[in-house]
Amino acid sequence: MKAAVQVEYGEAEVLRLADVADPVAKPGWSLIRLKAAGLNWHDVLVRRGLYASPLPHVPGADGAGIDVATGDEVVIMPSLWWGDVEAAPGPNWEILGDRRFGTYAELVAVPTECVLPKPAGLSWAQAAALPLVGLTAYRALFTRAQLRAGESLLVLGAGGGLATAAVSLAAAVGAQVYVTSSSLERIERAKELGAIDGFLYTDPDWPTAARERLRDGFDVVLDSVGTWSASIGALRPGGRLVVLGASRGERAELDVRGFYFGQYSLLGTTMGSPRDMAGLLDLLEHYRVPPPVIDRVFPLADAAAAHRYLEGGTAFGKVVLEVS
Repeated sequence: MKAAVQVEYGEAEVLRLADVADPVAKPGWSLIRLKAAGLNWHDVLVRRGLYASPLPHVPGADGAGIDVATGDEVVIMPSLWWGDVEAAPGPNWEILGDRRFGTYAELVAVPTECVLPKPAGLSWAQAAALPLVGLTAYRALFTRAQLRAGESLLVLGAGGGLATAAVSLAAAVGAQVYVTSSSLERIERAKELGAIDGFLYTDPDWPTAARERLRDGFDVVLDSVGTWSASIGALRPGGRLVVLGASRGERAELDVRGFYFGQYSLLGTTMGSPRDMAGLLDLLEHYRVPPPVIDRVFPLADAAAAHRYLEGGTAFGKVVLEVS
């Protein structure tokens, strides 16, 4: 089969189209002929060597295609071997494309429990863009933060795949959603997905402006960038800060006394469990959720160019590889 393969860690150019052996579906696994593969920032970190993936390697966590055994149209849940406890993943948990070949290929083998029906009405590109960010956003908002209709949510960032998924899901269930961005244009595009408005984080006083917009502050702030102090500044007393990334900082300083007097909750989260994935698909079936936002589609042979585009930071929504 054809696949985008890296034989070393490094910049986007390490991804090259090559022939590799077809995967074999052992008992309890399924073989999927991929139609499209979604890109995630996680894939960039894999390519750079952050997760020490064995080389040579085929990255990619997200994919949609045809189950070779059944002929069914399916999506792949990239959260493998979550374990028996819903509170947190078990010791064997991994993300597809970390330790084993992922979805930047014509074929991929995955545990059968990770193969789910393709949601009706989605194109192949949209279906491939859904699982990782959709599952991550669902767990963050509904499993961890327990977000409810009528509550207020602030999503840090307005353009990435996770942010657009979070805005779409939260707005669909009736939350009051706002975003932050460095761009008024991106705020306007987030409003098309259901956001009410946004705040420019280039203004150092944005947390005060955000808190005052809601009088007492937000019920929930979703922080994928690591700016915890600013995020807490936008929360109401008793609000919940949900953190799931560190794109701007690996360390955070908190005013401990102010934190506990504010009665805030700090909730860490990652990609979700099979139960979370079932909840996501049920939400898509029963609410009017916009399809995943696709910024650009590249052919599999141009995986390196797709990575460069993703790293450029100009995309609004998801970047996808068309496989077949």
